[in-house]
Amino acid sequence: MRPRLSSAAAAFAVALLLASCDAQEPAPEKEPEPAELFHASDVPDGSSGSLVATVDGEVVTCRGWGEADHETGAAASCETVYDIGSVTKQFTAAAVVKLKMQGRLRVSDPIDRFLDGVPEDKRGITVQHLLTHTAGLVESLGDDYEPLTRRAMIRGALASELRTRPGARYHYSNVGYSLLAAIIEKASGLAYEDYLAQELFEPAGMTHTGYVLPDWDPGGVAVEYDAQDRPQGRPYDHPWAADGPYWNLRGNGGLLSTAHDMGRWLLALESDRVLDERAKAELFRPRVLEEPGGETRYAYGWVVADTRVGTVNWHNGGNGWTYAELSRLPESDVGLFWVTNHYRSKASGWHFERLRPSLTERVVERLVDAD
Repeated sequence: MRPRLSSAAAAFAVALLLASCDAQEPAPEKEPEPAELFHASDVPDGSSGSLVATVDGEVVTCRGWGEADHETGAAASCETVYDIGSVTKQFTAAAVVKLKMQGRLRVSDPIDRFLDGVPEDKRGITVQHLLTHTAGLVESLGDDYEPLTRRAMIRGALASELRTRPGARYHYSNVGYSLLAAIIEKASGLAYEDYLAQELFEPAGMTHTGYVLPDWDPGGVAVEYDAQDRPQGRPYDHPWAADGPYWNLRGNGGLLSTAHDMGRWLLALESDRVLDERAKAELFRPRVLEEPGGETRYAYGWVVADTRVGTVNWHNGGNGWTYAELSRLPESDVGLFWVTNHYRSKASGWHFERLRPSLTERVVERLVDAD
């Protein structure tokens, strides 16, 4: 999985705009229709994707733009399936705190409670170190789609040279989250995806999130496009094992989902249907600085920014073809998820990460006006 495309400035912009959704202003005479919250001019010509926004426990808009498949002309929609990249990590983290709720592990547990053959230099690594990217592990062991087995991933991670001693500082590590997926399997007695489906997705009402368990209709899964506008197929068209992506990607990225399901997840995080209040406090508590002297902290699978208007929880992910952002402002019960299957284009001369104001800012401004 490529590195998370971190941006403290983006997190602060999201916070500033989302916070206003809680303002106590008179309701407009006519509430805008959900479609009015999104305009075609919000995104570059030739781009495509889907988004969902939630306010005060309700979905206020869920829709797509552009084409999920340029060859067939299939339109992107609220139900289109995408690779959500490193947004997967917050699901892995939620699974760990769920296991803690169930008394099956402690975040203070050393990894050798769950993994065999841990060498001396890594016996100080705990589950919490993996959750917060402070284990000192390397970022990755190879390409996302390299056929790496679970056993080979664990062996390679344990044999790798530590960048720093465990707990010393933040180093973003996809390997660490793949190890967490293996620990989830050991602690639960279930396959990683099976545990997420049973303990997270089902109680949240999510029916189209996973690797291989959902019955994917190929016509509903977005084709991904590279910077030269060339189709790269659907996520599972790349080398996958029978039960999902290989272990350079498993647990740290590569989950497939829809805007519809991600809206349900945002609402589930506002309730106790999946995690109790103590577990959610664990999940979102800011713990380690992402950069020395910086202003954003990593929690468990989420970035946390404290601003003058409140706290924003945020994570993103991308692989060069797709890009996704998940944001929530807990103090105002507001959430937003959007994803695109075509965010870089030389032919059209645009790049989502360089656009200002961002799609998040544009849509949330209208949420603010509508509130």
